[in-house]
Amino acid sequence: MLTKIRSQKLEVGSKNSNVKILFSIFYFLFSISTNAQCAMCRAALGGDANMEKAQAVNDGILYLMIIPYLLVAVIGFLIYRMRKNKQKN
Repeated sequence: MLTKIRSQKLEVGSKNSNVKILFSIFYFLFSISTNAQCAMCRAALGGDANMEKAQAVNDGILYLMIIPYLLVAVIGFLIYRMRKNKQKN
């Protein structure tokens, strides 16, 4: 009886974790485009004449910001998979 209750609790918990994973994927894939710029870049590229350069700097900053998030996501997924396999055994 007790093992049946525990297994039901595990099933409910896995459904919640699936929802969290799906929400995280949608959050990162469908985020709002933002303009990221440090104070020094803004001062150097300020004004209407440098709009293309400013946009290029913004795109570069966002590109560089994606890589650490992807690394953390991959490492988190690997840890999750290792724990899941460990619980099966």
